[in-house]
Amino acid sequence: MTARLTEIWRHPIKAHGREALDRVRLEAGATLPWDRAWAVAHEAARTDGSAWAPCAEFTRGAKAPALMAIEAALDEATETVTLRHPDRPALTFRPDTEAAAFLDWVRPLMPEGRALPARLVRVPGRGMTDTDFPSISLCNHASHRAVEQRHGRPLSRHRWRGNLWVEGLAPWEEFDLVGREVRIGGAVLRVVERTGRCSATTANPETGRADVDTLALLRSWGHEDFAVYAEVVEGGEIAAGDAVTRA
Repeated sequence: MTARLTEIWRHPIKAHGREALDRVRLEAGATLPWDRAWAVAHEAARTDGSAWAPCAEFTRGAKAPALMAIEAALDEATETVTLRHPDRPALTFRPDTEAAAFLDWVRPLMPEGRALPARLVRVPGRGMTDTDFPSISLCNHASHRAVEQRHGRPLSRHRWRGNLWVEGLAPWEEFDLVGREVRIGGAVLRVVERTGRCSATTANPETGRADVDTLALLRSWGHEDFAVYAEVVEGGEIAAGDAVTRA
């Protein structure tokens, strides 16, 4: 297997925006730096932010599709986040100390009848990924193109909210990597499991409106999976353009 890394994405606030990176240093046993560093607990959540919690504790695109249209930018030095959305003015704030401004900004994006966002939580050293282990998602461009072809029209790859995008694999070949290790640049990752998908992927990342039954498209292959979750077993720097090979 010879492929290459084309894109790196992080999501500083879980389900609330995406940001492209050119390169990043991965650490063994950790998520992609600053990915899902914060998460938005809703008013019915039981988590206190002291430990990892499942996605049901947080506001997310599966329940509020408008969130899928958020773009984010993180200033790591000041831990300041800027959010942009087609229906909201831009907001720059510090999640650890200015959560109230964020909550006021995001509440108009929530649909009626849903638990409202109540607080931002952060678990030091642990990104709030959907898995109970620190994971990085690996996406295959060829699989995305297969879904587009089945749909008959272009689809934004941001529907999948992936971290790493790889070119050079056959469609769905990433599923064959489960249980194997891959080297990307200076890092080695072990692919742990396939990524089951939810209704968040039905929302258009440009408009924040549900417009495509992506889950039905995936079921035409007999599953509702897209991408795989991996864990970092050997840290190192990765960059767009790096080779992706079996370790």
